Amino acid sequence: MQKVKGAYLSLLAFCSTFCFFQFAYPYHLIRREQMDLFLYDFGYICQTYTGTGWLSRLISDFLEQFFHLPVVGPVIISLLLTAIAIVSYRICRKFMGFWPSIAVATVIFIWSFFRETGNLYVTRYTVVVLGFLSLLMLSLQFKEVWKKGVSMLLLLSFGVWALGAPVHKNYGKFWSTPKFEYERLIGLDCEVARENWDRVLKLSEKDLQMVEASYCYNLALAMKGQLGNHLLDHSQGGPYDLLLRVWGEQAVFRNCLAGEAWFQLGALTIAEQSAITSLQASPNHTGARYILRLARVNLISGEDAVAQKYLNLLSKTLFYRKWARSMMPKNQSEAIRTELLKSRAKSSVTDFVHLSNTPRAILLGLLEADSTNMPAREYLLCYDLMLYDLNLFMEDYAPNMIKGRHYHEATLIYLDQKNILTEETAAECGVDAAMIKRMASFFRLPLKYKNTYWYYYMTAANTSAQ
Repeated sequence: MQKVKGAYLSLLAFCSTFCFFQFAYPYHLIRREQMDLFLYDFGYICQTYTGTGWLSRLISDFLEQFFHLPVVGPVIISLLLTAIAIVSYRICRKFMGFWPSIAVATVIFIWSFFRETGNLYVTRYTVVVLGFLSLLMLSLQFKEVWKKGVSMLLLLSFGVWALGAPVHKNYGKFWSTPKFEYERLIGLDCEVARENWDRVLKLSEKDLQMVEASYCYNLALAMKGQLGNHLLDHSQGGPYDLLLRVWGEQAVFRNCLAGEAWFQLGALTIAEQSAITSLQASPNHTGARYILRLARVNLISGEDAVAQKYLNLLSKTLFYRKWARSMMPKNQSEAIRTELLKSRAKSSVTDFVHLSNTPRAILLGLLEADSTNMPAREYLLCYDLMLYDLNLFMEDYAPNMIKGRHYHEATLIYLDQKNILTEETAAECGVDAAMIKRMASFFRLPLKYKNTYWYYYMTAANTSAQ
């Protein structure tokens, strides 16, 4: 009867853990996979997994390569945490009854579960805890006290060598709780990396009021051709919500995210700088996402020899192998070559001196390279709007090339400031009479039009006046 109860409790622990990571917290696991790289190469394994803690690092890195899979990642974590509970229970049963053992095992399970929910899940520490508990349980199998003592000393010494120290600063906090807003922010980042723009917009329905969240929302809109219509449906803090800077003194997460928009727009030098900076600043100076980006940038740039270096690494992985081999210069299909040439035509390779501090100049350079680059044009126009510089906006705006509600609203402000606002002048700029009537309604009830450029511009003017 007790075995049946124990089995039910183990199943409950497994199911609750699985549901949490599958439905409520999936992106923490996906992000963890992006930051790691496990190569199926004997020389790499022998060189990387040496010294104290080699076994826990090997096991955790091997397991984390599966974390981007929707079901497999949560199953792995659920099995590890449930195993901790089971082993804890069996150790306790050597010294106490059924229910006290269940109570202790539950406490250890809950602690193991929650201590990592505030971080990107550190699988290594879960492996270390499970490993040491398993060695302790193994040593308790002997009946004689001296054998237990000797075996415990030997097994725990082996554990320190193979698994590492039971406590280490890199294992994270002793206790934590889930951060669901951070999970949603990581989700935006992961879906941006996957270029799943519809999913990014879905996750943005609840405004997180964070720069990084606005950045992801803006990029998805630009890639869908809707930035000029819906930019101000979401909170905006200024021009750097559009294009984040890439520089070495900010967090890896933000540096990596910053490169996404530049890559999609075609500014390959900045995208490459973002990936290299993130790679250098990551804990183990590795990461599948960064290496994948570097391979793509160099393929588009035509730097086949450099791209080959990154593709060789990815070809030794389990999940990127097929893609990497298909992208090898000698293996590329006609469709792949055509796509690379198309991307190369719209791209601009700028000198590192420009960095990401001069977004307007870079955007103008992209449009000079390819005037049909609509995402770059939308970013340029919205960058002008976020700077409240309507003179620059009117220089850059071409009504016959691109349309958008916010562009029309800004045009009316400009015409009004120049005292030349009429239906005729508005029509010449592509703005119809209905928009003029809407602006008149705005001045009567401005709070009703918070998602307009009129409100954004008026708020800035009022702030400056104060």
